[in-house]
Amino acid sequence: MIGLHIDNKQGKLWDLSGIVSDITWKTSRIGKPASLEFTLVGDGLYQWKDFEVQNGYVVRFTYNGANLFYGYVFTISTGTDKQLKITAYDQVRYLLGNDTFVFTNVTADEVVRQIAVKNNLKVGKLDKGAYTIPSMLEDNKKLLDIIMGALDRTLAYKTQLLVFYDDFGQLRLQNILQTEPVTILGKGHFLYDYSIKKSIDSETYNQIKFYRDNKETGHRDIFIRKDSNNIGAWGLLQKYEKAEDDWNEAQLQEAIDRRLALYNREQVTLSVDAIGDVKVRAGRFAYILLDEFDTQVYLIEECSHKFTGTDHTMSLDVKVV
Repeated sequence: MIGLHIDNKQGKLWDLSGIVSDITWKTSRIGKPASLEFTLVGDGLYQWKDFEVQNGYVVRFTYNGANLFYGYVFTISTGTDKQLKITAYDQVRYLLGNDTFVFTNVTADEVVRQIAVKNNLKVGKLDKGAYTIPSMLEDNKKLLDIIMGALDRTLAYKTQLLVFYDDFGQLRLQNILQTEPVTILGKGHFLYDYSIKKSIDSETYNQIKFYRDNKETGHRDIFIRKDSNNIGAWGLLQKYEKAEDDWNEAQLQEAIDRRLALYNREQVTLSVDAIGDVKVRAGRFAYILLDEFDTQVYLIEECSHKFTGTDHTMSLDVKVV
């Protein structure tokens, strides 16, 4: 059962569950807020003479009792049919602005908390980051990119996969390697269509080059780790980045080895269409059983749920971790 409510933040709450259609709920693991798009049937809007919707109003969406989306109206459009088409985003949307931050010896959860507090955002449970980042100087950067950068460094140097998202009105940072897959999909088991892509065009590197400015010699030190076999097969695909200043030799070698292990492979992605399951959202794992792969556990990168009448379907973009 669909539940959709709009709150004007001044004590007025409208239940629009009976006049809403074509609901789409989208989530993304990296770099985007969750969104909710829906249409309000024109005739039903006149049930309340005082009904109105304005940008900034609160939107709550539930399905069969599960809390799925809490966000804010950002776009309202209408036409000759008098129907209202509304787009709302969760509070991650407020992290798309730029600011400057300087961090020293912080973990990813501390980065999230400091940014959230400064921007008056509501914070829920933040799992502890395993990597202490020596320094981050972020000048005029998008706030969400700063957070994603902290998560990327934690994954690269401690292989801890943290997912950042809004959990029904509270910012959440979750160590998902400690979680179980949320659903099982396969031929004849909720999944009705899929496509497979293997690519080295994005996020694939067979040579990692670290640099560090040596204050004693005045020169730049270079450290390289590579896979000669894959360079021969694919050509040279290099990732070039700065090493942490305070790493000792062992830490640097460990970091560059982890970096190569993470990126020196084809990126395998699946696009899946299936019967909807509200437990499924970006940043979770799913079992997907296909004859083409031995791998069965995939990380959900993008997820779109559609609710039309009594039908609930979903489309997923997933990849091997």
